[in-house]
Amino acid sequence: MPPTRTAPAPGAEAPPDVPQEAVAPLMRGLAVLRRLTDADGTLSLSDLERTTGLARSTVDRVTGTLARMGYVRLDGRDVFLAPRLMELGNAYLDALRLPGLLGGPADALADALDESVSLAVADGDGIRFVHQATRRRAMSLSFRIGDLLPAERTAPGALFAADWTEAEWERWRARRAADPHSSGFPAVPPGPGPDAEEFAARAARAAERGWAVDDQLIEPGLIALALPVRDAAGAVVCVASIVSHTSRHTASSLREAMLPRLRTAVAGWEELLRRTPPAPRAGQAPPSGLAAWTHASKQELGRGFVESLARGLTVLTAFGEDRAALPLTAVAEATGLARATARRALITLEHLGYVSADGRLFRLTPRVLALGFPHLSRMPLPQIAAPHLAELSRRVHDSASLAVLAGEDVRYTARVATRRIMSVHITVGTRFPAHATSLGRVMLADLPPEERADWLARVEPRALTPHTVTGREELADILERVREQGYALVDEELEQGLRSIAVPVRDRAGAVVAAVNVAMHSSRRSTRECVDEVLPELRAAVARIEEDLRTAGRFAHVPEV
Repeated sequence: MPPTRTAPAPGAEAPPDVPQEAVAPLMRGLAVLRRLTDADGTLSLSDLERTTGLARSTVDRVTGTLARMGYVRLDGRDVFLAPRLMELGNAYLDALRLPGLLGGPADALADALDESVSLAVADGDGIRFVHQATRRRAMSLSFRIGDLLPAERTAPGALFAADWTEAEWERWRARRAADPHSSGFPAVPPGPGPDAEEFAARAARAAERGWAVDDQLIEPGLIALALPVRDAAGAVVCVASIVSHTSRHTASSLREAMLPRLRTAVAGWEELLRRTPPAPRAGQAPPSGLAAWTHASKQELGRGFVESLARGLTVLTAFGEDRAALPLTAVAEATGLARATARRALITLEHLGYVSADGRLFRLTPRVLALGFPHLSRMPLPQIAAPHLAELSRRVHDSASLAVLAGEDVRYTARVATRRIMSVHITVGTRFPAHATSLGRVMLADLPPEERADWLARVEPRALTPHTVTGREELADILERVREQGYALVDEELEQGLRSIAVPVRDRAGAVVAAVNVAMHSSRRSTRECVDEVLPELRAAVARIEEDLRTAGRFAHVPEV
C-alpha cells in the first residue's frame, strides 16, 4: 500500500505531499544542514530560525542534537558545520565506488595534462561533482566535491541530457521556468544560460559526437571538454571533464589538444571498471551500536536530544563500500533500529531525494553530498584543528599550537593562546628552527632514517639559548628516542623560560603531516608534570583532530594550510 500524504512539517525542505510516515524531526534536521551548506558552513541561530521557518526552541534542539553527533559545532550564537558530517557523503562515495577506482587515474591525468580534471554524476536535472583534481594557479577553479551545477550550463550536462526521457525534459523545462537564472545553484554565478531549444541542440550534438564542450557557459573565461565514462553494459556511470581557462585555450584548441588524450584515458578507465568485480547486489552492513548510543544521549540530554533525528541520519551511514544497495532488514540490523523505525527513516529520506528505492533495495543518491560536503571538502587542516586546540588550551590552561615542517624550520599554522600576564606570544606564520622545538622534533623523528640523517647533515644547528642541543649525534639520539616514545619535550632550548611538549598529527595513511604542542613558562609545570598532566590531554586532542582528518581526507584532499 502506498504511503498516505499529509501537510509538510514547518521548515521541511519538501513539497506538500509529505508521506504520513515521514519523520518530521529528521526533515527539520536535514533542512538545517542544507541551510548551513548553502551559507557555506556557518549561520547564526537567529538566521537558521529565519531561513528554516522553525521555532527557536526547535532550532536549539536540532542544532544541539547535531552537535552531540559531531555534525555541527556550536560557538556562542553561531553554528558551524563540522568535518564529521562528511561521513554521510563518504558513505555515498564509498557506495558509488567510482572515486575510489577512478580518483587516482584522474589525478594522474591532471598531472600529465597540467589541467584540472573532474568526475561528475547526474543528479536530477543537474550534475554533481564526485572528484576534483584541481591545478594550483593564480587563476584556479573553485568547484568542490558535492557542488551541484545546472545541466544546461555544463559540458557533462549535455551528455547526460542526451539520454533524458521526455518526462525528464519536462521537469527540466519546469525548473528553468521557475528559476531562469539558476539561483537555486549556489555553486555557479547567476545567469540565464541557454534556452530550451539551444540546450536540446547541444544535447543532440553531444549524443552524435560522443563528447561535449562548455564554452564559458558557467562564467566568462571558463571552458571544459567532457567525455562519458561507461560501464560494461554501456551505461554512462559518470562524465570526465578537462577544465581550463581562455588564457590557456579556446574551446576549439582545448578540444583539438585534449580530446585524443581524454579518449585514451577514459578507455583505460572503462577497462578498469570492466575488470573490477561488481559490488554485491545487497551487502550486509555491520552493526553500529546506534540504538545504545542514542538511548544514552537521550537519557543524558533529555528533551534536548532529538533521538529520531539522530537515528534517521545514521541510517545513511549503513551504506558504503560493498553495501551500495541494502534491504530494509539490513538497514535495521546495521543501525540497531526496529524495522518500523528504519522504514520510516527510509521513507523520509526517499521522499527528500537522499535515498532511492529499487524494489526492496535502497540506495543513496548524489543529493547526500549536499549535506555539507562542498564546504567541508576544502577545509584546511588548521581550520579542522582549531576547535580542538581551543578545547585543549581550555583544559590545560596553556597555549596550544599546530605547525608543519618547512625546510629547516617549523611554521605555525594555527594557535590558541591563553590570557595570562606572562604568556607565550607566537602568531600564525611564525617560523622557528625545527631542531630546537618540540614541534620540529616529533615531525623530524618520523622521517625515514636516511631522510633524517640527510636533514641533520644539511642543517647547521645553532644555539638559541645555553640549553640548545646543537651536536648532530646528540640530536640524532634525541630524535630516535622521540620516535620511540611518540612525543617530544623541549626545555628552554628555544627560549629561556619556555617549556613545550608536542605529539605528531597523522593522516589516514599514517604519515605525519603536522604536530601539536602545548607551550608554557617553565615556572608553570615541571617536566614530569608536563608528561603526567599535559601529555594525556594533548594526545586526546590530537586523536580527535586525526579522527576529523581521516573523515575529511577519505575522498578529498585536506590542505595543510
